[in-house]
Amino acid sequence: MAYSHLLPDVIDIARASGQIILDIYQRGQFEKQIKDDNTPVTSADIAAHKLVMKRLTELTPEIPVLSEEDAEVPLAERSQWKRYWLVDPLDGTQEFIAGSGDFATIIALVEDNRPVMGVVYAPVSGVSYYAYADKGAYKITAEGETVKLATHHHEENTKSIVVAISRRQDISSITSRLDPSYNYELVPLGSAALKSCLVAEGAVDCYLRLGPTGEWDTAATQCIVEEAGGRILNTHLTPLSYNERNTLENPNFITLGDEGLPWAEILEPDDRMMNAD
Repeated sequence: MAYSHLLPDVIDIARASGQIILDIYQRGQFEKQIKDDNTPVTSADIAAHKLVMKRLTELTPEIPVLSEEDAEVPLAERSQWKRYWLVDPLDGTQEFIAGSGDFATIIALVEDNRPVMGVVYAPVSGVSYYAYADKGAYKITAEGETVKLATHHHEENTKSIVVAISRRQDISSITSRLDPSYNYELVPLGSAALKSCLVAEGAVDCYLRLGPTGEWDTAATQCIVEEAGGRILNTHLTPLSYNERNTLENPNFITLGDEGLPWAEILEPDDRMMNAD
């Protein structure tokens, strides 16, 4: 059964979540705690989580919802799910706390361990990104214009690559893992989802992420990026997997736009990437 007809509803849910986050952000009054994994969570995360869980359950009561803020579901149970919603109510919590504005609500529909729908909403800019498998990827601007997304493709033998990076990560940890024979323009941004969306719309060539992320950080954008002509792969250049491991943590990964570039050389060599932190 195809669920593409639910896209308008899911976009509305993401926007409603984003509005709650934005209201709290603009007031500047929120509570902050540190979770067991040493990452922050705020009252905005929790408020958005509650709204998304409620709205998705009302929309599709037959489909389970797995949220970053309620992810303690054992694999024995999750493995029985043919499809499920995978949600990060507030991607970029550190950016929310820091006041940069680089955060988003992310909602994905995963079916048979593959993301088939992705929605990302950035409340500060008012921009939405969405895709459904085999139906293309799109951006809705703050003015309401819908634009079809396509990744950037290079001319042969290019030596210049634009790389999105985390604003909070040591730049040398990224550049030391890239072939120095290329020229790199580095574009810092907060939310992992928004950096992958930059790849999908052709604004940057790739986003290299070294360090812990959850499957909820990449599922929606994997659908969006793939429908725009790109890929999200681990640093051995094989696809990410979903709902197949006890842990929901991703390996290091790269979101890339032009598969024609020699990424195996650019990420030289793979064995140096295996234990990246």
